[in-house]
Amino acid sequence: MVEPISLLFFFTLHLSVVTSAKFTIVNQCNYTVWPANSYTTSGNATTATTGFILKPGENSTITLPAKWSGRIWGRTLCTTNSTTGNFSCVTGDCGSGKLACVGKSGSPPMTEAEFTLNGLNDQDFYDVNLIDGYNLPMDVIPLDGSGKCKSTGCPTDLNTVCPTELQVTENGTVVACQSPCAAFNLQFFCCAGKYSSSENCEPSVYSKIFKTTCPQAYSYAYDDKTSAFTCPATDYQVVFCP
Repeated sequence: MVEPISLLFFFTLHLSVVTSAKFTIVNQCNYTVWPANSYTTSGNATTATTGFILKPGENSTITLPAKWSGRIWGRTLCTTNSTTGNFSCVTGDCGSGKLACVGKSGSPPMTEAEFTLNGLNDQDFYDVNLIDGYNLPMDVIPLDGSGKCKSTGCPTDLNTVCPTELQVTENGTVVACQSPCAAFNLQFFCCAGKYSSSENCEPSVYSKIFKTTCPQAYSYAYDDKTSAFTCPATDYQVVFCP
C-alpha cells in the first residue's frame, strides 16, 4: 500500500524552493576574474562568499537568500600588496582591501548583473547594467527549466569600441569603458536635475554605442523597456566572456 504524502512534505518542499537561490559563476575569459557580490536588502548575503578568484575555465556556485537584492560583477587585474597585504583591483575594486567584499559595492566602471529575488508576485527581477560603465563581457542565464525565462547580458567586448574619451587604460591597453556620466559629470548624461525623468532624459550618443553593441543591457537610466527581465524564483548562471 502506498503511504499518503503528508502536507508537511509539501510544506517542507516549498520551503526548500524559496529559502535560497544558487548562482553558478563561470569564467570563460582567457584571463583571471575575481567575482564579487554585494547585498542591498534584508537578505543577509554576508553568509555567502562575497569575493573569490576564478582562473580561466573555472566556475563556483554560491547560495544567496531568497529575498536577496544586489549585484554580481567581475573584478580584473587584481593584486595583493606584498608589504601591506592590501588586496586591490584595477577594475571593479570594492575597497575592502580583501578578497571578499562583505557588502561593499564595486567601483565603476564595471559591468553589473542586478537581481531582486522573490519580489512582486514571487518573481525574480534581473538585468545587466552598463549605466556605471563596462569592464568585461557578461551573460545572465536563468536555470528555470522551462526555457521561458530570457537570458540577458553584454557578451561583446565593449572595450574594443569604447570612445577614446571614455577609455580606462592600463599599460596602454583599454581595460574598461567609463559611463558618460562619470567621464563628463553633466546632468544630461547623468539623467539628473532637469533631466531626471524618462520624458527629459534621452539616450546620448554614448549610450547609443552601448545599446548597439549590447542591445539587452541597460545603457542609460531609463532603458527599462528592453533591458529589465523577470522570472519565477529560480537559480542562475552568471558567465564572464560568454
